[in-house]
Amino acid sequence: MGADLAIAVLLGGIVALDGTSFGQFMISRPFIAGTLTGAAIGSPMEGAAVGAVLEMFQLCVLPVGGARFPEAGPAAVVATLAAGAAPGAGGLALACVLGLVWAEVCGASVIYLRLLNGRMVPDPAAGPVTPQKVMRAQFAALALDFLRGALLVSVGAVVGILVTPRFALAWPLDEPWTLGLLAAGAAAPLGALLRTLGGLGRWRAVFTYGVVIGCIAVIAR
Repeated sequence: MGADLAIAVLLGGIVALDGTSFGQFMISRPFIAGTLTGAAIGSPMEGAAVGAVLEMFQLCVLPVGGARFPEAGPAAVVATLAAGAAPGAGGLALACVLGLVWAEVCGASVIYLRLLNGRMVPDPAAGPVTPQKVMRAQFAALALDFLRGALLVSVGAVVGILVTPRFALAWPLDEPWTLGLLAAGAAAPLGALLRTLGGLGRWRAVFTYGVVIGCIAVIAR
């Protein structure tokens, strides 16, 4: 477990960097972050399931400008660790709830990181601003973002691993009903995304096909 946690913490730092500071290779998307974490800790299906649910909630989030938004990448890592600690429908449900809550915590931490980054910018009033000073400030900001992600995953993992198994057994629904409940909850933000893309009128056919295929999948299961 210690090795798995160390890998997850390292991945949390990388995912935090990928969100904005460096790369933006999309590994910070919840589905990718959850799947990678699940594969690393030996729970690939739990990671993919948690990541998919959090991805649906995150699709309508547009991280533009200085707006505050939930950061679901590190949260997906935490949620996957929680799901791996308590396999089953209860663990999946509680892990997704933890992921949504922790995404808000991660998003709030970004605001404080930006304020700290602003203080590290070389001040012309304090002396000449050299390329070396600018580079040091940039690398320091990258290091802080990595540490922020690693710390968020460390704290969130402790909470998830300790809390989720204790309450997962009390979850009253089986796996199909749990997946349906999570999908229904994710339908609200997806509806907001649909409106952003032009509304139901423009995408009526795609929406109808999706509902039909989803109903067939549920019945076939």
